Amino acid sequence: MNFQPIILSGGSGTRLWPLSREKYPKQLLTLFNQYSMLQNTALRFDSKVRLSLKVNDPVVVSNKEYRFLIAEQLRQININSKIVLEPCGRNTAPALTLAALKTLEENQDAIMLVMPADHLIENVNSFHKAIELGILKAKEGGVVCFGIPPTRADIGYGYIKTESVNDSGIKVLDSFVEKPNLETALGYLKSGDYVWNSGIFMLKASTWVNAISQLNPKIYEACKKAYELATIDKDFIWVDNDLFSASPEDSIDYCVMEHIGKDNKYNLDAYVVPMSVGWSDVGSWDAVWEQSNKDNKGNVTNRKEDTFFYNSQDSLVFSDNKRLISLLDLNDIVVVDTQDALLVANKSKLSNIKQLVGLIRETHMPLTQLGRKVYRPWGNYDSIDSGDNFQVKRIIVNSGETLSLQMHYHRAEHWVVVKGTGKITRDNETFLLHENQSVYIPIGTVHRLENPGKLPLELIEVQSGNYLGEDDIVRLEDVYGRVKE
Repeated sequence: MNFQPIILSGGSGTRLWPLSREKYPKQLLTLFNQYSMLQNTALRFDSKVRLSLKVNDPVVVSNKEYRFLIAEQLRQININSKIVLEPCGRNTAPALTLAALKTLEENQDAIMLVMPADHLIENVNSFHKAIELGILKAKEGGVVCFGIPPTRADIGYGYIKTESVNDSGIKVLDSFVEKPNLETALGYLKSGDYVWNSGIFMLKASTWVNAISQLNPKIYEACKKAYELATIDKDFIWVDNDLFSASPEDSIDYCVMEHIGKDNKYNLDAYVVPMSVGWSDVGSWDAVWEQSNKDNKGNVTNRKEDTFFYNSQDSLVFSDNKRLISLLDLNDIVVVDTQDALLVANKSKLSNIKQLVGLIRETHMPLTQLGRKVYRPWGNYDSIDSGDNFQVKRIIVNSGETLSLQMHYHRAEHWVVVKGTGKITRDNETFLLHENQSVYIPIGTVHRLENPGKLPLELIEVQSGNYLGEDDIVRLEDVYGRVKE
C-alpha cells in the first residue's frame, strides 16, 4: 500500500500581517529557517524518508490565486507534486475530498497523511515515528488523529478527549471538544485525557470518501462532478468552476471529525497518536516568538546585525528591510517591519490583529492584499517608487521564463537592463538587450520580455502615463494560460 502526503494550502491568513497578505499567505513565508512553511511541510516526506510504505509525490490543494507561487516554491526544493486548484474557497472538507478523488483516480487506495501547509514541526524524526505507530490502524480503515500533549491551559486550540486502551501509545478517540474557557482548559490539563487537535490526521482515501459521502453528500457530489470535468495544464489540475462553487462550505472537523468519536453510528474507528514534536500552528506573531531562538533576555530577531535591544526583553523584531531597528526600555513588544508597512504591537494583544487589518482594509486595501514585492510565474517585481504619472519597478525574470505578449492603453515603459540579457519583442522587431542598454516601449505598442540566459535577468522599469494600474495589461499571448483570465 502506498503512502500519500496531502498538503492543504488554500488559506489566506491575516494574523501574521504585515508579512502575510491575502495574496501572499502565511504558508509561503520564511520564518524559522531557509525554507518557507510550505517547503518545510513538503520536505517532511522527500525522497530520503523511509517508511514501511512507498511515499508518493505530494498532492497539494490550493486556491488558484497561489498556483504559481506554490509551483515555484516546490520547484526550488526539487519536489514533484500534483497541484489541485480550487476555483474558490470552500474550506477544508471539499479540499480534502478533491485530494482523495485524485488519489483514488490513480488506482491507489493509498494511506493519506493530511497536513496543513502552515504548521511548524521541529522534530521530524519523532513525527515519522508517530506516523509509523498509527499506520496499521489507518490500513485497517480507521481514522488516526495526531494530538499534541498540552503544556499549558491554552484556550486558543481545540482539544481531543482520548481513552487509553493498551500500552502501544495509541489511544481511542472519545470526542472532539471546542476551544474551552480557561477554567475548562485547566481541567483538561489536569485530567491528562485531553490533547490539542493538531489538524494532522491519517486515513485511507476510500475511508474519507465513504465518510464524506455519508456525512455531507452535497459536498461529495459537488466535488466528484467538479473533479470529473477537471482539466490538466502543466503542473495544475483545474476542477470545474461552476460545479465546485456549488459545494457547501465546511471544515474537516465540523463536517466529519466531530461525528466519529467513540460512540459514532457510522462504523468508523477513530484513534489518537499523541506526539511531542515541537508542533505549532504559528497562528500569530507571539507564536513565532515562542518557537524562535531567544537571547538571554528573551528577545528574538531575524536580523541580529541590524537590531539593538537596550533594557528590553521578551520582544520580537522581524524585518525584511536593511535599516537599523532599536528598542529602548520596552518589554513584550512585537515589531514587524516590511517595505511598505510597519506593525508595532503589545505581544499580549495580538488577538486583535484581525480587527486591525479590517480597519486598514477600509482605506488602504492594497496593503492587505499584496506586499511591495509581487511574485509572478516568470519571477517578481518590486515597486521601488511612484508619484504623479510615474512608477519605478525592479524586475527579476527567472532563467528561461517569458512574460506575456501584451500592450498598455495608458502607459509607456522604459527598460534598463542591470544584469543579464533580455530578448525584446517590440511590435514587429525582436532583438537582444544587454547590461547597461535600454529600450523605450511607447503607449499602445505590442511587446514582450524574455530571459534566454541561464542567469536571472534584472532590469529597472520606469512607467509613465495617466494611469499605472496593473489592470492596464492586455494579454495577447501567454505561456502560463493567463489570457483567458
